[in-house]
Amino acid sequence: MKGPLFYSKILLFGEYGIIKDSKGLSIPYSFYNGALKKDENPSEEAIKSNENLKRFAYYIQNIDDAIVRFDNERLHSDVNSGMYFDSSIPQGYGVGSSGALVAALYDKYAFDKITVLENLTREKLLKLKTIFSAMESFFHGKSSGLDPLNSYLSIPILINSKDNIEATGIPAQQTKGKGGVFLLDSGIIGETAPMVSLFMENMKQEGFRSMLKNQFIKHTDACVDDFLRGDVKSLFRNTKQLSKVVLNHFKPMIPQQFHELWKKGIETNEYYLKLCGSGGGGYILGFTEDMEKAKQSLSNYKLEVVYNF
Repeated sequence: MKGPLFYSKILLFGEYGIIKDSKGLSIPYSFYNGALKKDENPSEEAIKSNENLKRFAYYIQNIDDAIVRFDNERLHSDVNSGMYFDSSIPQGYGVGSSGALVAALYDKYAFDKITVLENLTREKLLKLKTIFSAMESFFHGKSSGLDPLNSYLSIPILINSKDNIEATGIPAQQTKGKGGVFLLDSGIIGETAPMVSLFMENMKQEGFRSMLKNQFIKHTDACVDDFLRGDVKSLFRNTKQLSKVVLNHFKPMIPQQFHELWKKGIETNEYYLKLCGSGGGGYILGFTEDMEKAKQSLSNYKLEVVYNF
């Protein structure tokens, strides 16, 4: 048995901001993916995944029927006969490992499911987001539902505000382009929940709230607009500002050993770094106008190019 593949995702812009209604732009990243599977001779990984699935199956059977109904009998029967989630998506790296699992389970076991082939109205997208938020809360305590939405639909999602999301197109990649977006591996596993609670704690301070609104969200929104319009010049101007704001006000979310590297990018203009997901480890997202230069400058690190300008 092998189910359909569900991809990882990258939130290009909007981390933390979308909690407070900034814009956001999330794209599928097919380099990593996962699928539901059963094996005759399961590996240790598969057995561990199956144990997690058992707990998750109990959790989702208690989700309010008004939100979503599952074929719990079939789900429990499959889980009890060894089903697991076979995934290449690294956990704790901000690329949506739990989101892909949520999407796979909804796809296989939900009654009256909304499918990718339908006309995806705003109402349907919001309904999916609500369902996925309820499901993914099992992993993070509180989830926006956006990661699974991206994984399930495998199309870029534009977040205008909490209650206004739409499927969108992004400019075609310039395969021969010099610039691009890359992932930088911090080599540390990040935990979402403590980072989000730290952010919520900071939100109690007037100064932090005002910085979020007047700087962080302002530049995030501008980056989303620039990216969708294909205005690369303006995009890099705004990404540099965003990178500065994050370095100044989100330091705890940036692993200590990357503070200098972050600063060096801003000072040399060779690359600009930003958080990928909640930070604290995992991947760091980088933007550069000259990929070769960035690779030389970051030659001690593992880079994965995700989009070319």
